[in-house]
Amino acid sequence: MQTLLSYGFDQIEWQVALISFLMAFVLSSVIAIVYERTFQGFSYSRGLVQSMVLGSIVSCLLMIAIGDNVARGIGIVGSLAIIRFRTNLRDPRDLVFLFASLGVGVAAGVQSFATAITGATIFSLVVFVLYVSPFGTRRKHDGLVRFQLPAAPEAVAAVTSIMQNYTRNFVLVTMRNVAQGQVIDYAYQVKLSAPTDNQELIQQLQTIDGIRGLTYTNQEATVEL
Repeated sequence: MQTLLSYGFDQIEWQVALISFLMAFVLSSVIAIVYERTFQGFSYSRGLVQSMVLGSIVSCLLMIAIGDNVARGIGIVGSLAIIRFRTNLRDPRDLVFLFASLGVGVAAGVQSFATAITGATIFSLVVFVLYVSPFGTRRKHDGLVRFQLPAAPEAVAAVTSIMQNYTRNFVLVTMRNVAQGQVIDYAYQVKLSAPTDNQELIQQLQTIDGIRGLTYTNQEATVEL
């Protein structure tokens, strides 16, 4: 028994193993905190944040257990292949953070502390830069304007003039007669220069005589919070 214990500690000293686990825990906690502070959306998961820290410790444990032994590595990979993870991640960004935590754990497990610290630092800085910058943002400010007007050429001309002055582009989507042809229902697809331009557009349209049922619907596919 003493021989077995001494053999295990000859491979890697317990002080080094403890430092590796602490390094994996601290750096993965930093990555988890960065994820929490920069999270955008509605599907926040506390379990995912905790999984980053736990996954880093597990990957550190596996790398310490494998060491330089190829047979151990093949055995552990084979045993892990039996386990099937069926957790679905809605956001690819969550998967990237999980991989970052696992990578930090692997680096700490092979005692490459400089790589682990440098990688976690650079990753966190890049995340904050992308968070505060507009990189990857694509806002089109599309909207759908619906209203009803009396069947008069003057009213249509007033609508066309306002659309030309307060939108970047506009196109007539639908037009149908209501109230036995005395009133026409219009639907316009509009593209605005800024998201606040819809208020000014609505105010200008309300000045047209006889307009009623004026509504504006935001048609942006995604809303970033």
